Amino acid sequence: MNHEQLAAFVSAKWDDDIVPRLVDYIRIPNKSPMFDADWQKHGYMDQAVELLAGWAKAQSVPGMTVDVVRLEGRTPLIFIDVPGQGDDCVVLYGHLDKQPEMTGWADDLGPWKPVIKGDKLYGRGGADDGYAIFGSLAAILALQAQGIPHARCVVMIEACEESGSYDLPYYVDHLADRIGKPSLVVCLDSGCGNYDQLWLTTSLRGLTGGNLTVQVLTEGVHSGDASGVVASSFRVLRKLLTRLEDETSGKIRVDDFYVDIPAQRVEQAKASAGVLGDAVYSKFPFVDGMHPMNDDLAELVLNRTWRPALSVTGIGGMPALDSAGNVLRPFTAVKLSLRIPPTLEGHAAGEALKALLERDPPYGCKVTFDLEKASTGWNAPQLSPWLEASVDGASKAFFGPAPAYMGEGGTIPFMGMLGEKFPGAQFLITGVLGPHSNAHGPNEFLHIPTGKRVTQCVAKVIADHYVASGQGLTTGVAASAAHTQHGDHGCC
Repeated sequence: MNHEQLAAFVSAKWDDDIVPRLVDYIRIPNKSPMFDADWQKHGYMDQAVELLAGWAKAQSVPGMTVDVVRLEGRTPLIFIDVPGQGDDCVVLYGHLDKQPEMTGWADDLGPWKPVIKGDKLYGRGGADDGYAIFGSLAAILALQAQGIPHARCVVMIEACEESGSYDLPYYVDHLADRIGKPSLVVCLDSGCGNYDQLWLTTSLRGLTGGNLTVQVLTEGVHSGDASGVVASSFRVLRKLLTRLEDETSGKIRVDDFYVDIPAQRVEQAKASAGVLGDAVYSKFPFVDGMHPMNDDLAELVLNRTWRPALSVTGIGGMPALDSAGNVLRPFTAVKLSLRIPPTLEGHAAGEALKALLERDPPYGCKVTFDLEKASTGWNAPQLSPWLEASVDGASKAFFGPAPAYMGEGGTIPFMGMLGEKFPGAQFLITGVLGPHSNAHGPNEFLHIPTGKRVTQCVAKVIADHYVASGQGLTTGVAASAAHTQHGDHGCC
């Protein structure tokens, strides 16, 4: 492989073809079904599918098939099959649905307004995760431009990830025969601690949550008449949340929502903290005077990767400030998002959360918790020596420094799903969501140079996978045997 030639090919592909298509993609408000119940009627998801699938079909890849698979009543899925050499298979994954608009965008930016400033492309979904289909195929094209062999590659782009990937299991089962048994899974939907090296995700937290509603009246009444007699729904809700979370420290009170953190993950957290320094927290837009929840950088890394944490992401029953009269409101509702450790079973955690919140309602009020999502996280299998060597070489060739390893606080349900179905597979989980890229929030951007370099690294790993498969090193059994001989070299 000529690394300089590959880098030049990928860079030109991004500049001339991929970035212009991402600009078109950002303009489409294809929000995930959880945030657009009428997504089928609005047609934005279909527009995004047509754009991305159409681009894929236009690429000159011999024998490639591009299908838009549609199961009744479910979001569509783009399925791309690229022929290769040998019997092994590589699966490359991404998604095309987006988070909602969010407030707080800069005056010259907007969620559906693509803007290029320097080396950043602003707008919703470019980095999370519109670039994945482009990066996957560009990596394959770069190999074919040099005549470098690779295994058969399957690219799967779903349209439901931001809603918990509830449609994906049906597609994985429906397409099982066409997918085959991958020995390598590449996911381009994760983060990076900086833009200076390749970052491999070692774990992903799970997620559970839903809508908690506390109702005390059938209609609002004069607050001067009722306060002191009727309990405030807000106060009752606050009391219920205290069952789950210590409001002083933010620590989750329930032991069942914790797991024992593997010693290796603790050591990796310390190493990541050493690489990042105060960037562990300084990447966040703190208000003046605000500081992180802990002074220990490694503990902060573990907090966001292996410990449970609660966020209240929405509220109902509250009038706007300029229309809030002196009324004791009949109900208060909040949307809860509880991140859970990677190895904690998501559905069990969701049911435990529901039972905790609905038990013994104060004053006999009406408390309901409608569980919306319950996804198990993922902990990476042991890294095979061939993959460790490959990512090390790729990071040094295309970034400069060696790769770094760290868990991520978000959730990608597909990873746990594939980990169960293909326990012998190796995983390369990486992405472009670095400091200040602000996925899900205002001013989200894609760092274009990192997109290029990640694409280049994926190309090298796919090429190295083909070599390793010829040596019988890509199966779980072979990888395990190699670890017995060479010792444990970490996880991806």
